[in-house]
Amino acid sequence: MLKRLLDYNDGEEMDIVVLIKNLQLRHNKKDNLYLAMQFGDGSGEIRGNYWDANHQDTATFSTGTIVELNGKREEYQGRPQIRIYSLRVVGPQEGYELDQFVKSAPEPIDEMKKEINSFLAQVQNPTWKSIVEYLLKKWGKRFYDYPAGKSNHHAVRGGLAFHTLSMLRDAKGLADNYEQINRSLLYAGCIVHDMGKVLELSGPVATQYTAEGNLVGHLVLIDEQIMLAAQDLGIDLESEDLLLLRHMVLSHHGRFEYGSPKLPALLEAELLHRIDDLDAAVYAVTNALQHTPKGEFTEPLSSQENKRYYRPKNDPALDHSHHLE
Repeated sequence: MLKRLLDYNDGEEMDIVVLIKNLQLRHNKKDNLYLAMQFGDGSGEIRGNYWDANHQDTATFSTGTIVELNGKREEYQGRPQIRIYSLRVVGPQEGYELDQFVKSAPEPIDEMKKEINSFLAQVQNPTWKSIVEYLLKKWGKRFYDYPAGKSNHHAVRGGLAFHTLSMLRDAKGLADNYEQINRSLLYAGCIVHDMGKVLELSGPVATQYTAEGNLVGHLVLIDEQIMLAAQDLGIDLESEDLLLLRHMVLSHHGRFEYGSPKLPALLEAELLHRIDDLDAAVYAVTNALQHTPKGEFTEPLSSQENKRYYRPKNDPALDHSHHLE
């Protein structure tokens, strides 16, 4: 079986076809140009710097370009990277498709769709249920295809739906334990909280932020979609039910410094924020541990305040986990 990008160990040389997932032109301390690149395939992503770049290189290589990468995996400041020896653009006649280089969520779309719909069926409030149904129908194709992020958590095809479903499962556990929770509001909030990312992001391949994403952001974008849905459905725009659902999505980042326009002011909004954070953290740490040898620490995780996590020597859980594969 051919090795994939993350199958290589430190010190190993590679000659492999990968996708440029992200690229930035930068200057080093001597003011020379270089390209900071993020490479990816179905196994995951790893970075590398293309030194002594010129303006021709910036025209040749771009985000979304398939390249043959010759180099060596190494570690720098606790993080894996590739020392690039050479890069060659792979032509369309060589038979590679962009989809080959996109990692997918670990659960089939049809199964995720069925389970999310089963949660939606438990939303008893007619305002919340009709709005969520409307938005799932309107944006369903993108919702089940798009990632939940550009490079951090659930940045895989189908990642948005997988993240949503994982949160719904956590929400069920909390609602089963605390009877005072409004299960309908929490489930509705989970399903739509990140749906604005279907407008914020460009899609699952070489994901970038759209102009709407950069200028408005997914929290405000989904609030707008909720209001448009309410108008189409003839729902009273001043009703408390509509206000509560809007508050759920507008406060789910939890803190002003995380880009939240409002702080959670409902029990269910507080829980939505914490479930969102929890699921993102579990995903990020698990993903890093899966690519860490037993008895060693992960690279510093930027999403977790640069903390490093230890993978125990006797760690059978990840050996048999399909969680992120």
